[in-house]
Amino acid sequence: MLVDMAVDNTSRIVVLGGTSGIGLAVAQRAARAGAAVTIGSRRPESLRQALDQLPTGVSGHVVDASSSESVAGFLDRVGEFDHFAYTAAENLTGAPLAAYTVAGAQAFFGLRLFHALDAVRLAVPHLPSSGSITLTSGTAAFKGGPGWTLGCAVSGAMVSVARSLAVELAPVRVNVVAPGVVRSPVWSSMTEEDREAMYAQVGAGLPLGRVAEPDDAAKAYLALMDQDYVTGAVSVVDGGTLVA
Repeated sequence: MLVDMAVDNTSRIVVLGGTSGIGLAVAQRAARAGAAVTIGSRRPESLRQALDQLPTGVSGHVVDASSSESVAGFLDRVGEFDHFAYTAAENLTGAPLAAYTVAGAQAFFGLRLFHALDAVRLAVPHLPSSGSITLTSGTAAFKGGPGWTLGCAVSGAMVSVARSLAVELAPVRVNVVAPGVVRSPVWSSMTEEDREAMYAQVGAGLPLGRVAEPDDAAKAYLALMDQDYVTGAVSVVDGGTLVA
């Protein structure tokens, strides 16, 4: 028997990290499709600002993605849902190997990988067998460069995680989106001038001539939720980064 799990007004979607950048764009797209959307973020002010930008009916709760207790409480409050997207991330910066420290690497991997896995563990009991989990990686998983060893490592790890969990958690589907450079708050540690220069330089070297907007990546998350015969897959949204 075929079951249509298209994202529509019967879908319940949770976005952890859904108050800015890609996560907010995922929530916006899902809400416009009619889904019941719940977002979570650590900062109350960010949550309020996000809810102001989202359609009426979207709910949100304060949750610390780095705390198992906080995430468990958040998910218990939500109840059952169909799709889970993890987009939480801290500011992204590169650093040469000479600046590497174990403590710095642990912090870098924390929210992006360790706590992402914990959130998945806690989300699984709330998902039906027809549900899905969509994680976040990046094109650094496939293309490195000076200063991006940690970015490459965590991005590659997330791809491997999705492929492994797709087998372990089946028939729940587990996929990952790997964006290239996206105009998002993860670059907010840079000055606005430096950030815009970086966007212009990177975009000029891409076949599509620009870096991604958050909504470019959001389309991939919704597509992976909607496509119920895809699991263990990586959706690359990079404007041609990997072929440039």
